[in-house]
Amino acid sequence: MLDNLTQRLAKVVKTMRGEARLTEANTAEMLREVRMALLEADVALPAVREFIAKVKEKALGEEVIGSLSPGQALVGVVQRELAALMGADLGPEATQLSFAQQPPAIILMAGLQGVGKTTTTGKLAKYLKEQKKKKVLTVSADVYRPAAIAQLESVTKQVGADFFPSSATDKPVDIAKNALDWARKHYHDVLIIDTAGRLGIDEAMMQEIAAVHAAVNPVETLFVVDAMLGQDAINTAKAFNDALPLTGVVLTKLDGDSRGGAALSVRHVTGKPIKFAGVSEKLDGLEAFDPSRMANRVLGMGDILALVEEARKGVDAEAATELANKIKSGGKFDMNDFKAQLTQMKKMGGMSGLLDKLPAQFQQAASGANMDQAEKQVRRMVGIIDSMTPLERAKPDLIKANRKRRIAAGAGVQVQEVNRMLNQYDQMQTMMKKLKGGGLMKMMRGMKGMMPGLR
Repeated sequence: MLDNLTQRLAKVVKTMRGEARLTEANTAEMLREVRMALLEADVALPAVREFIAKVKEKALGEEVIGSLSPGQALVGVVQRELAALMGADLGPEATQLSFAQQPPAIILMAGLQGVGKTTTTGKLAKYLKEQKKKKVLTVSADVYRPAAIAQLESVTKQVGADFFPSSATDKPVDIAKNALDWARKHYHDVLIIDTAGRLGIDEAMMQEIAAVHAAVNPVETLFVVDAMLGQDAINTAKAFNDALPLTGVVLTKLDGDSRGGAALSVRHVTGKPIKFAGVSEKLDGLEAFDPSRMANRVLGMGDILALVEEARKGVDAEAATELANKIKSGGKFDMNDFKAQLTQMKKMGGMSGLLDKLPAQFQQAASGANMDQAEKQVRRMVGIIDSMTPLERAKPDLIKANRKRRIAAGAGVQVQEVNRMLNQYDQMQTMMKKLKGGGLMKMMRGMKGMMPGLR
């Protein structure tokens, strides 16, 4: 995410921290580097000019002059202004969805074709259902793109929300009105309307979406934009902002963008906050956007809060408590428990998914590890356990040569892989015994080298 920008700014930050004091000359030199980094990341020129002017004004003011560590203070100024550029100056409430109306709260999704609008509608339904405990109904008013309605129905079912059927022969305004009537009658908290996109901005498209907006009066009108579009994203954002009373922006494909200029420009151009960011293709790959935390990530400072949230989502607290009680009461850590631990790791987005949330120095420390290989190994280990009988999972000591060959054949791996997995299970079991005796620190020290692919 935003790799090139992060790397350029990391070098600037390193230089800033080495300064004993700030002068107009060295501040100008550093800001020139920041300016080049932002322009290379495809940030819109007006946004860059405003950003540099604000940083310079505050860097040369009393805020930094009175500091014992001028370099660190300048880093702080850059971080705060970067966050403000992405919407932190609008306040924390600005990035939140509004539900301050008689249910259902209507969310209208707008944007060009191919930006991931339909998938984002499904992701948003999942987010609202799981994070906000809302009863969600989705509907497609896209009567032009082949299979658009079927696609939304599919992703809606996958996330466990409700879907209102529509037809390519219906008029978009009628579809929206009928869905709203259904949502009211069936007590839905939220109605999300997916609208048609075009390959480019045209008058007919704008008139149609404006008519849908007028018919249902949504509380949120979200502009969905592909972060990889660069400067084109800015032009599109301006056109939609002129045609519709937008309330926020959703950035998609941020995981695939090496430049990330849209993340830093769209808010400046539209004046509207970025409310969500699509960070993976998976249906749970939608994050509430936090400007300050994103600024930390862009500057290579990591996002530890996001890491904690990821862990909280992935870890089954009840299962963890049951395992702890089992071990403390003398129960044996078996293959079923080992598989559960591996599954928890996968739920947390895998090692590569967690890595970009760590500060730059930790990312560099792990840069030699092959994250993709490590995740493949975890999947193979789960496959090996799945090839065991229930008795073998409960009593791994029974697994000798003949059983190993049968398990390896069932999992499609070599016998050596089965042996390697059993060795890692033995190490985990040893650590669990230490936990039983209260040796938590010993166990933590023993974790070094245990992770597959991270030796």
